[in-house]
Amino acid sequence: MLRVFNPPWREFVTINVMQKLLTPTLVDRFGREIRYLRMSVTDRCDLRCVYCMAEDMTFLPRKEVLSLEELEQLAQMFVGLGVQKIRLTGGEPLVRQGIVSLVEKLAAIEGLQELCMTTNGTRLAEMAEPLRAAGLSRLNISLDTLSADKFHTMTRHGQLANVLQGIKASIAAGFRHTKLNCVALKHYNADEAGQLVEFALSHNLDISFIEEMPMGEVTSHGRVAEYISSDELRAELSRHFNLVPSAEQTGGPARYWTVAGAQSKVGFISPHSHNFCGSCNRVRLTATGKLLLCLGQEHSRDLRHVLRRPGSTNEELEAAIREAVQIKPEAHSFDVQSSDVQVVRFMNMTGG
Repeated sequence: MLRVFNPPWREFVTINVMQKLLTPTLVDRFGREIRYLRMSVTDRCDLRCVYCMAEDMTFLPRKEVLSLEELEQLAQMFVGLGVQKIRLTGGEPLVRQGIVSLVEKLAAIEGLQELCMTTNGTRLAEMAEPLRAAGLSRLNISLDTLSADKFHTMTRHGQLANVLQGIKASIAAGFRHTKLNCVALKHYNADEAGQLVEFALSHNLDISFIEEMPMGEVTSHGRVAEYISSDELRAELSRHFNLVPSAEQTGGPARYWTVAGAQSKVGFISPHSHNFCGSCNRVRLTATGKLLLCLGQEHSRDLRHVLRRPGSTNEELEAAIREAVQIKPEAHSFDVQSSDVQVVRFMNMTGG
């Protein structure tokens, strides 16, 4: 490998490293490059999933939520700073008025390589085609159970049929590499893991099982009692499927396995049992413009204040983002044995 001598530090530095240092990307103090922005467009949702929010939620006043224009401005800024992937989240992003128009504008940003969305799927039946036409690259769809009764219980009032119709519509619209997300709870839906994998395989979908994260105070269940580790779940699935570790590196938190003879991947997102912080390349923007530097910590910077300050400039916004990235913590610190609320904000406030 070609090397150059750097006299001030009396050490050899590769050309690749030199280029990395000179590129105007976002790099935190632990050397992690920020390439991925999860952008929440609303805190509102048409479901009330038991692991995500309280049943009787109070949502934000409209004036506190970023406008579509502000979201676009921030997206352009982050892409200019090296972000290659943006995922639109919520709450439920499809309840946000103007979402298709926003997708079209973000998809046109030069340098953005992938524009994705995480959705509960309830509105995909009518919106999958417009989203695809607007330039959305890929979908993650939440699906925790294939039982209509369980679905109604876990979402507090949702209809499973709407989500299944949405999945069908997304396939018909031409979305590829769609992934199902399942939050695994021991006494709610863990016994359905095999059925969910079969469903994913039969529709050429990927699926990830997620350990519940201790965010917000829930009253529907005890988190310690409902915890099931990714290792336990994978061991059970291995009794029915030939799971082969995948060498694919997506840069995300999921560790993937393939099923012999199938194209689908089975992933496990393990914030408790297998900390994935060392390779974390993402930050989260809440619907109010707060830049969260870690899912499981409170480190943040208010970008809405900078955006809406009279006379503020793009240079000031860039400086705020760069400063914020430097307080990104090394790791989260979830305690699976604690029943205490470890992060006060609910997932719908965090951004999917």
